[in-house]
Amino acid sequence: MSQTINRRQCALRRVVLRRVGACLATTLLVAGTPELVWGQVDTIPFAGTAPPQVDTIRYANTPAELLPFSRFQSPYVLFFADRLEYLGPGRDKTASGDLTEVRLGFLGPIEGSRDAPLGSRMLQGATLAVEEANEEGGYEGLPFVLMVRNDLGLWGASSNELVALHDAGVWGTLGSIDGANTHIMLRIALKIDMPMIVSGDTDPTFSETRIPWAVRVTGDDRQSNYALALHIHDVLGYRRVAVLRVNNRYGRVGTGEFKDALRRLGSPIVLEMRYTQGDTTFDAQLERIRRVDPEAVLIWGDALEAGLIAREMRAQGMEQPIFGSDRLVSDAFLEIAGEAAEGVVATYPYNPTLDDPLLRDFNRRYRERFGEEAETFAAHAYDGMKILIDAIRTAGLNRVRIRDELTSLRRYRGVTGEIVFDERWDDVGTIWMAEIRNGSFHFFPTPLKEGRHGIAER
Repeated sequence: MSQTINRRQCALRRVVLRRVGACLATTLLVAGTPELVWGQVDTIPFAGTAPPQVDTIRYANTPAELLPFSRFQSPYVLFFADRLEYLGPGRDKTASGDLTEVRLGFLGPIEGSRDAPLGSRMLQGATLAVEEANEEGGYEGLPFVLMVRNDLGLWGASSNELVALHDAGVWGTLGSIDGANTHIMLRIALKIDMPMIVSGDTDPTFSETRIPWAVRVTGDDRQSNYALALHIHDVLGYRRVAVLRVNNRYGRVGTGEFKDALRRLGSPIVLEMRYTQGDTTFDAQLERIRRVDPEAVLIWGDALEAGLIAREMRAQGMEQPIFGSDRLVSDAFLEIAGEAAEGVVATYPYNPTLDDPLLRDFNRRYRERFGEEAETFAAHAYDGMKILIDAIRTAGLNRVRIRDELTSLRRYRGVTGEIVFDERWDDVGTIWMAEIRNGSFHFFPTPLKEGRHGIAER
């Protein structure tokens, strides 16, 4: 009996070893060179060696040292390196000859939602673009008309709103802000042939769906994460960083690449704490952070809670530098944080103070039209709606051909700067850092710079 058991144990060990070996070999083949096979594990260089040169377009503007497995092998397969073609029908459809207007869709949170202030500014930017297009003659003499639907942020409701816009006869839609809702919208857009412009959603996973019906005209959180990680780690030299984020999709997905980037740089975060949207006290989280004694703290969330956290940190004697997402670049954060805002550094998808004629003129027109200063949601919605209008004027009134025109873009010069589209139709153009000094935001370049093929290099 004991000999039988021993034979079975030995056989089981052999099976396990074979399976482990096969899995490891497969993993290495995917992550490494195609010549690498089982038995050559000792040929992999140890971490700390120089990353291989990747003379190709890198996914999402990723710096070479932040590429997965870059310290070990060149990638065997490059995802998102080619633009996905749309091979479906519909390019032969013609518009009705009795049209009296050309309808454009807008779907965003404008009431009944926490994001309503952001959505309202997004609507104002889109409205200004439509009004100016009509002053230029509209579409072959027909006026553009903006059809507005509210994004309440309820699960699944955005799909119904997008269908309603389709039924209303819009030729393309701009929206929205919440990552989960925009994901749903994109899937419906595929089903109903609806070209989409995304100007407010910074969810880095949005374009990884590989659905060729949307282009994004603002830098996503992946770009912010790369900039923050390199600025904190390489420029400032901090090695012990804690993360305090909102406990929702925006916080979870938004900080993912930041944590991965610091790990690849050799300094993984020392602690991640979470809070619930709407919290007003953060004693428990800050006590845990104080215990690990980080050199810097990243706050990822909306201006309201981030301002309260910054104020509470300083009140408790925590002097660590504070970093944050673009939501902190707002008057609301300055007002709530007060003196605690001084020195906070965040990313921002453009430089609103840049001495650029296009931007300067836009800021003036926006201020005259709406009585306030433009910010990121207004400026990027303006650019997005202008791109949609230009695509319609070029392609004509056919949704598939409008989609073709949008997804053929490589670069677009807008009021937010030069928008550079990668192979996922994501804007990987220049983003900025913003530091609060004497109660004002001062913008400066990130450690990233635009290099070959519009891809960021260092």
